[in-house]
Formats: sequence, C-alpha cells, structure tokens
Amino acid sequence: MTHRVTGRKQANERLAVEMGFNRNHFFLIGIFLLLVGLQFRLIERVVLNPESTLFLAQHMGSETDATTAEVLHKAGFDAALPRKEFISPRWCGWAFYAVAAALMLHCLMLPRPS
Repeated sequence: MTHRVTGRKQANERLAVEMGFNRNHFFLIGIFLLLVGLQFRLIERVVLNPESTLFLAQHMGSETDATTAEVLHKAGFDAALPRKEFISPRWCGWAFYAVAAALMLHCLMLPRPS
C-alpha cells in the first residue's frame, strides 16, 4: 500500500513539472489581457447596481455608510442609495496592451509544445 502511495506521489510531482507554462499558455494570457485592455479603452465609466454598491459599502466602506446603505436597501429605497461609480484612468488600457504585447512576443520565443 505504501509503495502505491509513493508511486502516485511521484507521478503527481512529475505531472506538476511537465505542466509548466508553455507557449500556448502565454499566448492565451496575452490575448486575454489584450481584450481587457480593449475594454478599458472603450468604456469610460462603470456605474454599479444597488446590490454591488451595497456589497462595497459593507466590505470596504465605513461602518456608518454600510449601516445606512443596508437600512435603505432593506426599506426598498434603492433609488435613494447612491450608486458607486468607477472611472478608469486613461493609461490603464495602454498598460494592459503593453503587458499583452510583452507576453505575446515572449510566447514567440518559446519552443513549440510537443
């Protein structure tokens, strides 16, 4: 029984070494970051819905803001609850483009997976 367990352990360790990042993984991450950068360049601001605003007030805001937001939400005054707004900086999309370009160029230098 112990021989079988150590055999599985060695097989799992070997699989973890073989399953490192290869060319395809870097390319996929680069494409994903390119699309995220495109989204940051196209969208100027995001206005959150009342449930997301309440979640942010409870987890990131002050204690009084969270209590006020929860009371307003439970009472049904969703319109009275000020919605949280996220405005992305102009450089954010370009930063994602730069990282995506670096990853995609890096993937071209790696050998093809076999």
